[in-house]
Amino acid sequence: MSGAHDKNPVYPDEQGNIKKFEITYDQYRKRICKYLSLKVNPMVADDLTQQVFLKAIENIHTFKENSSLFTWIFKIAQNIAKNEFRSLSRKKEIPYDFTGYESQSISLDFAKNVEIRIDISSALKKLNELDQQVISLRFFVDCTLSEISKIVGMRESAVKNRLYRSLEKLRRELKEWGDIAIMSIQDMISIVNKSETNDMTVSLKKVHQDLFDELKDNVERITLKYKHQPSRKIIIEIYPDLPTFHQAVGEENAPNWFMGTFEENYLKIVSPLNPGPEHTYQSILKSTVHLFTMWLITDINPLAPKWARQGIGGYESKGMSEEFIKNSTLDTIHNLVIPSFQELNNDTWDFETMKGFQFSYLIVEFIVDKYGLDALNKVIRNPNGFNEIFQCSESELHEQWVEYVRNK
Repeated sequence: MSGAHDKNPVYPDEQGNIKKFEITYDQYRKRICKYLSLKVNPMVADDLTQQVFLKAIENIHTFKENSSLFTWIFKIAQNIAKNEFRSLSRKKEIPYDFTGYESQSISLDFAKNVEIRIDISSALKKLNELDQQVISLRFFVDCTLSEISKIVGMRESAVKNRLYRSLEKLRRELKEWGDIAIMSIQDMISIVNKSETNDMTVSLKKVHQDLFDELKDNVERITLKYKHQPSRKIIIEIYPDLPTFHQAVGEENAPNWFMGTFEENYLKIVSPLNPGPEHTYQSILKSTVHLFTMWLITDINPLAPKWARQGIGGYESKGMSEEFIKNSTLDTIHNLVIPSFQELNNDTWDFETMKGFQFSYLIVEFIVDKYGLDALNKVIRNPNGFNEIFQCSESELHEQWVEYVRNK
């Protein structure tokens, strides 16, 4: 979990050490605010959080040091939330209002490589109040099992069992990729070694795990951004070196920077253990994210232009630094020989010579900055709909983009 669960919490001594309490405020403020935003209107959560900590500092003399400071503060937050309900004259307390928490992602620390995506507004309504509370405290308020057990008054083992049962219930009742998705990255992606030996060395096992970790950190994020789930399982083929990879994909005379491609649902890459002179272990990992993104865009629309596929791939993988992009395109921009959108559909090795990777990235960055992610999603699905999407022609959009890159 991302929250700081300290073993030795800082709290004011008997004389009231305000400085130490400020540290406590910084440690716990976000978690208390998350809880209050679930319990009441998120618009007032910040103000109520301030009230919680003012109340805590006023009553710090009642805190028993043999208990958890967080759970003590949390009890204050619970009381303030109840008072808020009373002040609004609500007849019945609503345990959680999840309408503002759609498509939340949760990483389960007890299930390796597993992601759960919950559409909160519908999914958690299928659980009773206590199960809602346990799941919300665990994944949205970032509480430890020990903290939850103190808050709900149950043994830690009972909390853990309830958590598992609640997630299992959601898994059974909700369809895959609907309100909830529970799946392993291994269910989506397989890795195959294309070397002469099938022996898995320690180094190769590390490559597999590093690839899974890199994709796990990015696949769900990217599929959500571009509103598309893969239509089929993806197979990653790892080739032992550049010559073997180039021969396998029918490009024996390819340049050294060419380290990966995809055909149908196969992503083909050179091994990070032997990346060649133009790449490193880490850059191959990032390039795999680039390739997955390109494949996903093609899965959305096989007719998506090359600049969209390459640009979004580079934009999502962050394989090129801003400094590299700026320095490598400086002369081209200064001399006003910036390629057109059509020229960036070049499928030859000249694409790299014309700085196609960098300029495709800059087109995507420009569209997102000026028109938003929704416009980028629309242009993927309707590559010729410039007037409809941008309210201007292709040439006018190109002029806007050229002005954008000149002023960067």
